[in-house]
Amino acid sequence: MKITYYGHSALGLEIGNTHIIVDPFISANPAANLVDLDNLKADYILLTHAHYDHIYDVERIVNRTKAKIIANHEIVTWYNTHKQYEGIAMNQGGSMNFDFGVLKAVTAIHSSSFPDGSYGGNPLGFIVRADGKSIYIAGDTALTMDMKIIPMFDKLDLAILPMGSVFTMDVEEAVVASEWIECNSIMGVHYDTMPLIAIDHDSSKQKFAEKGKKLTLLNIGESIQM
Repeated sequence: MKITYYGHSALGLEIGNTHIIVDPFISANPAANLVDLDNLKADYILLTHAHYDHIYDVERIVNRTKAKIIANHEIVTWYNTHKQYEGIAMNQGGSMNFDFGVLKAVTAIHSSSFPDGSYGGNPLGFIVRADGKSIYIAGDTALTMDMKIIPMFDKLDLAILPMGSVFTMDVEEAVVASEWIECNSIMGVHYDTMPLIAIDHDSSKQKFAEKGKKLTLLNIGESIQM
């Protein structure tokens, strides 16, 4: 499994021959101006919630690739009603088999609405089980005790956690989250996009290291292989 960072919370997952784009906010992010959105492959678009900084490029990607949207019921219904896009709806606690592996939807504590004010349903996080690995994509979330449920069912190889504060967890809470989910390999997202959510990279890595964990902060366009 190859994971590529496209800035903010946008990710690309390459699992075998399947390509998944997570929370595409790319073309409106000045820091991601070197990412060629129109060359990105996509079989699925995985959405954690409906805020503009997670769905901004959905239409541009789907119109070109015909990718299917995976999200909560309300998001899938909105895109089907307004854009006639195909989607696959999930909700908290549910699991589903896909051609690339298994997805499990888990709790995220946040809000969710479309730019037009439409209700965006409950925000979600996702566990991706594929290629013999388990990856936690937390989405935008506060620290929540529900995270303690995750290691009861999954031994995580990587957790992708927001840590810019203001709208999500901060670094200190992300460290606690990493302990609750029992994962030693963490990738940070939802930081540095704007000054309001900037983090100190060296200090953040040190805080995780003090707990015996590794924090990876990828440059935009950089990838890791699982």
